[in-house]
Amino acid sequence: MKLSDLIENNAVTAIGDAEISSVTDDTRKVTEGSLFVCVKGGSFDGHTAAAEMLEKGAVAVVCERDLGLGERQIITDNSRKLYGQICSAWFGHPERKMKMIGVTGTNGKTTITNVIKHILMKNGHKTGLVGTIQNEIGDEVLHTDNTTPMAYDFMALLAKMADAGCEYVVMEVSSFGLCQYRIGSSYFDVAVFTNLTQDHLDYHKDMEDYYQAKRMLFDICDCAVVNIDDDYGKRLFGEVNCKRYGFSVKENADIYADGIKIKSTGSSFWFCRDGKSHLIKTKMPGLFNVSNLTAAIAACLEEGLTIESIIPAVEDYNGVKGRCEIIPTGRDFTVICDYAHTPDAVENILRSVKEYTDNDLICLFGCGGNRDAAKRPKMAQAASKYADKLIVTSDNPRNEKPEAIIDDILAGLDGMSVNYDVVVDRREAIYHALKIAEKGDIIVLAGKGHEDYQILAGMEHIHFDEREVVADGLKLLDQ
Repeated sequence: MKLSDLIENNAVTAIGDAEISSVTDDTRKVTEGSLFVCVKGGSFDGHTAAAEMLEKGAVAVVCERDLGLGERQIITDNSRKLYGQICSAWFGHPERKMKMIGVTGTNGKTTITNVIKHILMKNGHKTGLVGTIQNEIGDEVLHTDNTTPMAYDFMALLAKMADAGCEYVVMEVSSFGLCQYRIGSSYFDVAVFTNLTQDHLDYHKDMEDYYQAKRMLFDICDCAVVNIDDDYGKRLFGEVNCKRYGFSVKENADIYADGIKIKSTGSSFWFCRDGKSHLIKTKMPGLFNVSNLTAAIAACLEEGLTIESIIPAVEDYNGVKGRCEIIPTGRDFTVICDYAHTPDAVENILRSVKEYTDNDLICLFGCGGNRDAAKRPKMAQAASKYADKLIVTSDNPRNEKPEAIIDDILAGLDGMSVNYDVVVDRREAIYHALKIAEKGDIIVLAGKGHEDYQILAGMEHIHFDEREVVADGLKLLDQ
């Protein structure tokens, strides 16, 4: 491919129409004819290897400052951004061949994207999904390592989706994906904002920085669907310049849910828009899922689907793995597995479950290592608002000592009269929860959700599926 076709007037080069054999920001992948993009990361700056990459065979390097490499350097003010654009061009701009729907926010992204994809597929539209749990091309499931893949991998994935005949792509758009320009030249038909609560502050310097990263999505969309029940959502709604709809489960808005009824087996509500109301029944319990469904339905309506075609798809949807997922026990108590790993998410799931708990609500949770430590005591405070019993344990400790993480969590319970146990090993903690559960209790296993692994010291991944652990624990109870 010609260099000029890759750059597309996004930067100036004196090299001319050089032929490029590959594009990369990875020094290990540079070969004869490559275009190498110098990206500064957390532990390595590609600029330091630029000259070496030319010696290795690269035609040119993209950089953010003069490296003294003459005409073979292409200087730009943001090499990450240009790399994303180059990757889009390299794959022939697959993002322009499909309609893009993006969902961003701290909580709810996975549920909303999965519901939207289900509705579109049920209505005969082949759809690709890019998300936390997995990527999907129609019914084909692909493994994923990041919520938003890196720029080259993301465009390669979109190209596969376009080649497979996808009409739509529905994706979770992470703050990392936005501020690191992983989404390249993508532009969205509809962008959904769910909420913003404390998370990823090990990466973002503060909540304002986190918000500004999420806000970037709404500069590259035609229509914004915004949760105005959230304070940051209210702010965003007032700042966006595109077509916009506010949605709510608490008050009248452009789009809102009314007459909400929640049970352990699901929910029902009236979806209200343009002076009309439509009864929605779902197998997904929880007020937060009413909010998620309201957003998903709104996005699908914006894409031209009718409410009459949407309702049956919503009603037959069973929910997302690891999102308020009931694990079968055959006992007189209930076990729910949920990905809640932020204070707000924990509070939301527990507040919702508390409404239909007949006896005690037991919450088992921990916090990840090598991540935002400031949220740990806040997790404990959030859990203690609604849970009758807490079991504090490990999540993915990574390279931190689990005991030290738990100490940070327990600091949030200082001076509070809370019934809690500490069981460091998560497997043993789940066994303990099953042992103490009584008739009518609900156990919420928070934090792991869809994950089937734990990350231990040395970043070792071990198999850990809470559905299997619960089954093993129930067998032990029977012995």
